Amino acid sequence: MDFVDMGLHPDLLDGIDALNFVTATPIQEQAIPLILKGRDLIGVAQTGTGKTAAFVLPVIDLLMDEAPSKYVKALVIVPTRELALQINKAIEAYSYFTGTSSIAIYGGGTGADYAQEKTALVQGVDIVIATPGRLISHMSMGYVNFSKLRFLVLDEADRMLDMGFQPDLLRIIDITNKQRQTLLFSATMPQGVMKLAKSMLRNPETVSIALSKPAEGVQQGAYMVGDSQKLALIADILNGREGQRIIIFASTKSAVSKLFQKLRSKNFHVASVSSDLEQEEREKVMLDFRNRVVDIIVATDVISRGIDIDGIDLVLNYDIPRDAEDYVHRIGRTARAARKGEAITLVSPEEGYKFKRIEKLIGREVDKLKLPEHIGPAPTEQAPPKNRHKRPFGQHRKSNSKHSKPGEQYKSGKKRPWRGKPKPKQG
Repeated sequence: MDFVDMGLHPDLLDGIDALNFVTATPIQEQAIPLILKGRDLIGVAQTGTGKTAAFVLPVIDLLMDEAPSKYVKALVIVPTRELALQINKAIEAYSYFTGTSSIAIYGGGTGADYAQEKTALVQGVDIVIATPGRLISHMSMGYVNFSKLRFLVLDEADRMLDMGFQPDLLRIIDITNKQRQTLLFSATMPQGVMKLAKSMLRNPETVSIALSKPAEGVQQGAYMVGDSQKLALIADILNGREGQRIIIFASTKSAVSKLFQKLRSKNFHVASVSSDLEQEEREKVMLDFRNRVVDIIVATDVISRGIDIDGIDLVLNYDIPRDAEDYVHRIGRTARAARKGEAITLVSPEEGYKFKRIEKLIGREVDKLKLPEHIGPAPTEQAPPKNRHKRPFGQHRKSNSKHSKPGEQYKSGKKRPWRGKPKPKQG
């Protein structure tokens, strides 16, 4: 379906046309008409399917019919500041000809940023995109009023629950207008997300777009490598790739720091991103990456779903992500918009069973690459860790005695063996 066939406002269509968008993606085609009809919605779709536009476009369209007011009209809650900024940028682009106002509210900014956020919340703005922690900080000051809220959107709900934001979400939801229209988007639907959806949505429609496989343009490969070999192998892979845009994902901040120091010592144009950086520093790193001031970013999963940069040539997984779905999100940073890209994963012996889960999820075996000779031989794969407790909790070990019940061998009157310290000798 083309956007012109959806009945959207002409001024909004002008913004869509200026971005050279013509045809809706499946999530947009299914979700937008339902939202325009006023239905609550559960959208199951991963990053890269166009879900941001699936809720941004109908919300802007419906808000254009409303008179100006000193209230927040729509609230979008997201897990990270990167995603808040990305959605705010999308709103600004789509609504260029509509006059819709928006602001991103997130932690880590300056005092001036906080004051600007307060002004928007007090004087009213069409759309607020906020991270839970920062919004709770404003709520605690007593000036936040969501009694006139028309739309509440939770984006990446599964990730917010994983990050421990459920208490904050419930607190925010509790002060919103009960007659609002609610939209919940999530890449997966675990039990916690389903429970949250049932508590906050009214007779919702569900639109589910299956987890898409990595784009055909992504050339995937994996090295079976020991932990002690990873740093040398990363440097070897990067040699000869000057001018390429590369993201290296690591699961911990300490690994990010170690990799960054190692690569910088070898004169690579590299920067790092983790939750330890102040917001201004993180924004500068991403701007430098976009402008090709730096070629390589080493980052935690904080940016696996939160950036939208075209032309990334290589994604390197220093280690296996915690969830198999996150592998798809990570390598989805490359080969966007029908381009080609490459994804290489380093798999240690302890992570072999995790990588098998990833291969099962994506429905194919990833090509195993041969280690360079100077890196050394590949280690053998280890079996997955086993549960140390062989018996279910509370189950007794079977006795070697012919008696089946514990202690039955002592019913004959035999004295129970002494199990304490030896008795002191008399005399």
